[in-house]
Amino acid sequence: MSLIQLYIPAEVAQPCVAELGELGKVQFRDLNPEVNAFQRSFVSEIRRLDEMERQCRFFQSQLVKSEIQIRPLTPAAYRSRARSAQEVDDLEENLKEYEGRVSQMNSSYESLQRRYLQLTELRHVLRESSSFFQEDRSRIETMRHSLDEQDDSAPLLENDVEQVHHDLDNMHLGYVTGVIPRARMQTFERVLWRSLRGNLYLRSAEIDEPIVDPDTDSVVDKNVFCIFAHGNEIISKIKKISESLGGTLYTIDDSPDKRRDALLQITSRIEDLNNVLSTTNQARRSELLKVSENVTAWTTIVRKEKAIYHTMNLFNYDVNRKCLIAEGWCPTNDMPLVQQALKEATEASGTSLPSIMTELQTKKTRPTYHRTNKFTEGFQGIIDAYGIARYREVNPGLFTIVSFPFLFAMMFGDIGHGFLLFLIALYLCVYEKKLASNNGEIFKMFFGGRYMMLMMGIFSIFTGIIYNDIFSLSLNVFKSGFDLPSNYTSFESVESIPNGHVYPIGFDPAWHGSENFLLFSNSYKMKQAIVVGVIHMSFAVCLNVFNHIYYKRKAFVWLEFLPQILFMESIFGYLIFCIMYKWSVNWWELDSEGHHIRNAPPNLLNMLIYMFLTPGTVNPEEQLFPGQGPVQLCLILIAVICVPWMWFGKPFYLKREASKHHYETVAADENDDDEEHRVAGDSNAEDDEEEEEFEFSEVMIHQTIHTIEFCLNCISNTASYLRLWALSLAHAQLSSVLWDMTLKIWFNMTGPIAVAGLVIGFAMWFILTLGILLSMEGLSAFLHALRLMWVEFDGKFYNGDGINFEPFTFAAILDPNTE
Repeated sequence: MSLIQLYIPAEVAQPCVAELGELGKVQFRDLNPEVNAFQRSFVSEIRRLDEMERQCRFFQSQLVKSEIQIRPLTPAAYRSRARSAQEVDDLEENLKEYEGRVSQMNSSYESLQRRYLQLTELRHVLRESSSFFQEDRSRIETMRHSLDEQDDSAPLLENDVEQVHHDLDNMHLGYVTGVIPRARMQTFERVLWRSLRGNLYLRSAEIDEPIVDPDTDSVVDKNVFCIFAHGNEIISKIKKISESLGGTLYTIDDSPDKRRDALLQITSRIEDLNNVLSTTNQARRSELLKVSENVTAWTTIVRKEKAIYHTMNLFNYDVNRKCLIAEGWCPTNDMPLVQQALKEATEASGTSLPSIMTELQTKKTRPTYHRTNKFTEGFQGIIDAYGIARYREVNPGLFTIVSFPFLFAMMFGDIGHGFLLFLIALYLCVYEKKLASNNGEIFKMFFGGRYMMLMMGIFSIFTGIIYNDIFSLSLNVFKSGFDLPSNYTSFESVESIPNGHVYPIGFDPAWHGSENFLLFSNSYKMKQAIVVGVIHMSFAVCLNVFNHIYYKRKAFVWLEFLPQILFMESIFGYLIFCIMYKWSVNWWELDSEGHHIRNAPPNLLNMLIYMFLTPGTVNPEEQLFPGQGPVQLCLILIAVICVPWMWFGKPFYLKREASKHHYETVAADENDDDEEHRVAGDSNAEDDEEEEEFEFSEVMIHQTIHTIEFCLNCISNTASYLRLWALSLAHAQLSSVLWDMTLKIWFNMTGPIAVAGLVIGFAMWFILTLGILLSMEGLSAFLHALRLMWVEFDGKFYNGDGINFEPFTFAAILDPNTE
């Protein structure tokens, strides 16, 4: 990674930056960090482009609202030349013109919709209120008729019939009619009843026709209401309550003839308004269809131009030279490409002023850039999720390609399940171009790791061959190394007899179904997990050497790496040796007289414990090999010596180097020429990072923590690898239980029941295999393998505190997933 400086003439700055954006190989630095964002050189252009981008978003929202398909942009159209100032001006005028027309049509259409809504609601009010007034009139007639039929012998003072008739004739009820949302109808009735103390008569009816609210474009269910009451104050209060609850009031005449005439008139106006609405909508849709042809291209142009000016705001403007000065990070191997891009942009603009690129020497922290392809991208993503690598640090992504799928496969070892996983991943890989357009969030995660899944499936098939396990069954491909007795019944336990053959690869199929199969497989898988774990961690510790050599800390190889690797191998490397030695010895070998040559195989866990409790002494009955006691004593001494070696060696070395550096700096300051020193200081003041002051106490505390952590982690991390054994056992047992409970139970039956049971059982077995063993167990194994990679492997050598290389590229700006 190199720091480059560009001198770009002002008149070709825009096409040059556009060409670099298409190339995507330069990460520009901000040379104006102290300048406010609103005080930079190209703020007015950015505001102008912001407005144009807003107009493009407005068009897109209108197209989505009108359900018009937006024409996609072809891949070739994404790479387009930089637009001139005149072309951008023309585009701005074009966008304003289209926005003005569409906005005017929208406002006209919305006003027509509101008028249509009012007329529709008034039509329903006139239609429903006829029945309300008819009921009110019939109720008054009923009251008058009941008074006429009163008994003539009744006292006049008690029933003044004439006075009542006079009151009925002169009584005039007020009324309020309108429309209110159906959801608020119950609240409306309750508020009216409590506010007016029941002095009203309310009638309502539902509107069957859907009412579209022009503000929200949503269908609202509404009711027509008519309220009869006496008194102007009560009528006024009813109106206020109705309006406060979102009701719309309409004034109608109480005369049936006038209401009938008004209904006919409104129906005719609604028909005319429907024709106007249809014509307006067609004109608006035709305008939007024109917009849909170009809106994607317009958006692309505006976003590119906006990104160009945002980038140019990071540059310095040299008034004397009339050029822009830019600095940025660029991969060293890609510098010729950058030079060529600048040359092409200058030639295309027709100017004779070239752009100049120079490489700067700096001590600043450089960004990290890993070149990946579609195969390695997923594995590198796992490492980047843990932390971005420090510049030139050993990248664990390379080793993850093999180690991560292998760790997963040790927990997921099954030929059948691995083959299903392989087929799923193979489908994603073969049809990757077709499936790349699927933007589902969960699908994107699986699609991005398709090659990782492919490797996981291949490695799972390999470990399944080692475990001789296919859907919890065994494969009898080669001749077994055990024979069963010729005479035995199925109800008695028998012991297999070795026949001298050795099964070429993996578990002998004779172990499957035996009573001691779990005992054997657990012992093997547990020791296998320890062996793989210690080798994995030892390799991680060894990778520190490359980091120390590159960062010119060769002394750390002796002060840090050597005691760490000796400490680990003197304990856990010795444990691996014991495991291998125990596997290689025939502990049940007999001599010529039939006696055992060796003692019973010792328990390695007890051996490791007593190695520290009783150093140098080993019980003869539990001895693994001759001379075991002195060897273990030497290993313990090495481990004990390594602890203070790790603890004190590095801090005192750093203290000596800091003192030496301090004396050299003072001597250089006294001997340097003042003028030369000032010039050098001015040129490097911004480039060089300030050196931190050395504090021996802080270094000592940090190294103490690091030493304790390393010693304890050697134990805890080794035990952590036992998850490889535990999950492998769980996966095998789940697979066995699923087979026994869904398919195996039907093999002993005959007839139609057995056929139906096999069909149903197979369906259940296949669905549960995909749902539980492949999905849930696969996800569990993935997460555990991820933890082993991050904590147990990366934690031994990987700092992960670097800065990611983020070049200026139009591909990222135009990516729809980044919006």
